[in-house]
Amino acid sequence: MSDLVKKVEEHYGEYITGKKEFRGEHTIVIKKEAVKAVMQYCRDHLDLVMLLDICSVDHESVDPRFEMVYELSTIDDFRHLRIKVPVAEDEEVDTVSDIWATADWHEREVYDMMGIRFTGHPNMKRILMWEGYPYHPLRKEFPLAGKPTDMPDVAFTGVAPMEGGPFVTSSTATDTVSAEPRAKGES
Repeated sequence: MSDLVKKVEEHYGEYITGKKEFRGEHTIVIKKEAVKAVMQYCRDHLDLVMLLDICSVDHESVDPRFEMVYELSTIDDFRHLRIKVPVAEDEEVDTVSDIWATADWHEREVYDMMGIRFTGHPNMKRILMWEGYPYHPLRKEFPLAGKPTDMPDVAFTGVAPMEGGPFVTSSTATDTVSAEPRAKGES
């Protein structure tokens, strides 16, 4: 067992519901109410100063349905810890954006794609889909072909946005210098 896992277990053992080691990667599963405290401890006392990623998993037919996954690392990436947090549908998770600024956009993406909200987040709004979009596209029930929308197909206007503009390119150029955009009339 990793020394990181042992140290977290010493301080927050009552919140740990599972541990796993696979190919040298260590994962702990903690209760949702301990997210903020465990993350703060990992950063301040275990030197896991980098939050590499936050993502979520939809288990659809399992309760709790969702799982938050946090990837933590030391600055030299010598030590790494994955923390998983089960989250029921319609539950919120404490934000860690006040611990790691990089969590801001990761949490917004999780909210946008899965619908999991973060308590205390400074800007909990959609980041990829438009405000008012009623669905969360990475949930298992979302169809692969998508759903009808009232948004216009702006990506398929038929007219290129720079058509007739001041620059030209050569798609048949044989070298990179000739293929670079340039002002009309320049050779």
